[in-house]
Amino acid sequence: MNHWQFIHSKITAGKTVYLLTVIQHKGSSPGRQGFKMVVATDEIFGSIGGGVMEFNLVEQCKKLLQQGACKPFIKHQIHKGKIVDGSGMICSGEQTVIFYPLDKSNSPFINTILNTLQENSNGLLSIKPNSIEFYPEKQQETRYHYTHMSESNWSYQEQLNQKDILYIVGGGHVGLATTKLFSTLGFYTVVFDNRSQLNTFEANSYADKKHIVDYTAIANYIPENTSTYVAIMTNKYTDDKIVLSQLIAKKYRFIGVLGSVAKLELMFEVLQKEGVTTDQLANVHAPIGIKIHSQTPEEIAVSIAAQIIAIKNKK
Repeated sequence: MNHWQFIHSKITAGKTVYLLTVIQHKGSSPGRQGFKMVVATDEIFGSIGGGVMEFNLVEQCKKLLQQGACKPFIKHQIHKGKIVDGSGMICSGEQTVIFYPLDKSNSPFINTILNTLQENSNGLLSIKPNSIEFYPEKQQETRYHYTHMSESNWSYQEQLNQKDILYIVGGGHVGLATTKLFSTLGFYTVVFDNRSQLNTFEANSYADKKHIVDYTAIANYIPENTSTYVAIMTNKYTDDKIVLSQLIAKKYRFIGVLGSVAKLELMFEVLQKEGVTTDQLANVHAPIGIKIHSQTPEEIAVSIAAQIIAIKNKK
């Protein structure tokens, strides 16, 4: 069950619930942008960070629901002990939460979201002081967008069901292990190779999509996007260079290349002679992955995942 299914079950039964959404966070806040929790008088679903902060907000919601005083509002909390707007936590972060009541009158809105998610499509959730709406298939440049003019004039938009995409160029043993790990992390994974009948490519049942392609045309398959990550791990230096030279000037959230330091230094020297700038090379993570002395494909996949997650969650 997801948040929207939980809401549907409660409002269909005639109950009113509060949808809590973290719309902004700073520092070490346990609740991150997009975290959601639904509070009914008899049950809760999800989390916006846990701890005493969450407990207090749940109790506040339950009290409002019991009183029938259900109106949308936002609440800003500072996690730094006993201070004004303090949450009772001491992790030194901050977070802002929207509290939005939903009841049976919101059934069409909830049904639209459920139908969209069931079709594995996406759309834009929009919350304002006096409205909550969902636009199927509508896109915005960033996953989250929050503007605040005053306590009565704010807006929050969130892209629902938009997964981060990892393009893996190279379907060998490391590509297989990387696909398997990232599929468990909620990424949409696409794997490319230029070799037909490659056993590891054919055995890769974890990828959302797989393509045998000509690497000289790889740019046609990997569009620019700020939610896109690219991991280049072909089976030879020349193919790595062919792929990187086409993608290096494009805007991705992450681009990295697997290989030894010596091989990559040589590749960078050649690319510079061909006109690639120092700034462009600086955006490439090479060798890809954090240094954990990894040796097996599975260990290399862990090092790549750790590096990409650190970048994905950086604000």
